[in-house]
Amino acid sequence: MEENELIQDTNLYEDIPEGEGRPKREMEVYRLLKRLEIPYKRLSHGPMATIEACRGVDELLDIHMCKNLFLCNGQKTAFYLLMMPGEKKFKTKELSKKIDSSRLSFAPEEFMEEYLHILPGAVSVMGLMNDNENHVKLLIDEDVLKEEFLGCHPCVNTASLKLRTKDMIEKFLPFVRHEYRVVHLEGAL
Repeated sequence: MEENELIQDTNLYEDIPEGEGRPKREMEVYRLLKRLEIPYKRLSHGPMATIEACRGVDELLDIHMCKNLFLCNGQKTAFYLLMMPGEKKFKTKELSKKIDSSRLSFAPEEFMEEYLHILPGAVSVMGLMNDNENHVKLLIDEDVLKEEFLGCHPCVNTASLKLRTKDMIEKFLPFVRHEYRVVHLEGAL
């Protein structure tokens, strides 16, 4: 399906949508953002499971959508959520060296659901609100932090959010009790 077909309503919304037909995990994100007084713009669309599929969303929200990768070490004892610019290529070896983690790879789906309450294709920093025991360490590429706004899914891949990077760092992460580590990943934007 073409990306144009997935975005039928190009309106941007700043309020909590009607809950009917929307997953509970999505509605919890909107309620938390309201509680934390974090303004956002929301765009609803068809399922978009890859950064490539989100290209039209980037333009409508006037952002660079973050690539969010759920990773783990070879023993599946350490888990990471990596936020990086969608334009950069992910190099496993490079990140493994930077965070001193051997055999880094994509984490199995069952851990994504267990720790973040997210399904594949919807990985997002918003999922950290469900990681009450801090199983997942957040890694943020330094280029993400240079942007005034960031884009992410609200724990489902049928909507995208635009919010201030500062609000995510200063309000959201402290509330969900997650620290982050800045990493420098090679690659031009």
